[in-house]
Amino acid sequence: MTLVTFIIPVRHQDNARDWSRLKANLTQTVASISNQTNGDWRGIIVANEGADLPDLPEKFSAVRVTFPPNDLHELGRGSKEDFLDAFRADKGRRVLSGMLNAIDSRFFMIVDDDDFVSSRIVQHVSDHRDANGWTIDHGYIWDDGGNFLFGHDDFSHLCGTSLIIRADLYELPERFEDASLDWIKSMLGSHVRIADILAQRGAPLTKLPFRGAVYRVAHGGSHSQAPSLLRQYFLNRGVLTKPRRWLRNLRRLRILGEGHRREFFGKTRSNPA
Repeated sequence: MTLVTFIIPVRHQDNARDWSRLKANLTQTVASISNQTNGDWRGIIVANEGADLPDLPEKFSAVRVTFPPNDLHELGRGSKEDFLDAFRADKGRRVLSGMLNAIDSRFFMIVDDDDFVSSRIVQHVSDHRDANGWTIDHGYIWDDGGNFLFGHDDFSHLCGTSLIIRADLYELPERFEDASLDWIKSMLGSHVRIADILAQRGAPLTKLPFRGAVYRVAHGGSHSQAPSLLRQYFLNRGVLTKPRRWLRNLRRLRILGEGHRREFFGKTRSNPA
């Protein structure tokens, strides 16, 4: 049995604005995961047939799917709810395909294809093998190519790379065809619903006791189109009119140092900054 399986769902290649950028970001995400201090893990990338993936290191494998492109992939082509609904369905189907290929895993962590994770995650799970799982409430935001990290303390509501959950709590079906679309969207396609669902079932998640992930923003291929740190937290009109909030945000800034690089960005020549 593998202790932790990291699942990286990758959008259909027709939905990518810049596949070469996506591939480069994915290479960095894979390097980040591969830097775990405890080796009891594996990684699965779920991508469509024909998608050009980077060379994968040991412990990683690819699961190929044939799902069609998401016609509502870009916000603006329909209502926001239709957009989110289509996104949850597409992401959830890909996640389920990955999980069913790692049915012997004790825990799962879903990782977006452009984010970074702490090298300490698998060791923490190993130290608490009977836990239900964790929400990453404390994480960092990083401008692509930037020299600063911004500490965010409601991270699990901001970023999809924020949940580590014991596999049996998902109650996975034996076959893909047995899963309802509503279940796929709520349990696998949305990172904001599952913690409440599990708590209602009597299996609450706890907060990871350290900053566990980095959310990359302000790059051309970003699906969320999240604005840069400067724009969101310092040049935003709502912040500029509230000096205390501006100063509070300033105190959350950290220079991207060697310790952060070692913990989150892995060992690769395509290392950020």
